Amino acid sequence: IKLKIDKRVAVTVMSVSGGYPEKYNKGYAIKGLENIKDAIIFHSGTIIEGDKVVTNGGRVLTLTGLGNSMQEALKKSYKGLKKIQFKEMYYRNDIGFDL
Repeated sequence: IKLKIDKRVAVTVMSVSGGYPEKYNKGYAIKGLENIKDAIIFHSGTIIEGDKVVTNGGRVLTLTGLGNSMQEALKKSYKGLKKIQFKEMYYRNDIGFDL
């Protein structure tokens, strides 16, 4: 196995369902996934119903941005999250700001 290490910085921001970590609803269609170009999407609380990706957990999606600096990577994560929509979607806006 040949291991290749990417020297860029990675910053990850999690999107969650409204109400998480307490009670939250499931089954909301997730829109905009096809618009993500500058971040990596990791599915957590999602399932496929028919031809749609829908919410199925509290921690729904994680977006990871890569960049030459933490600020650049963070910007890509948040830019990607702004392109995604599902009912009661929430994510923290303060990730990486107190380092």
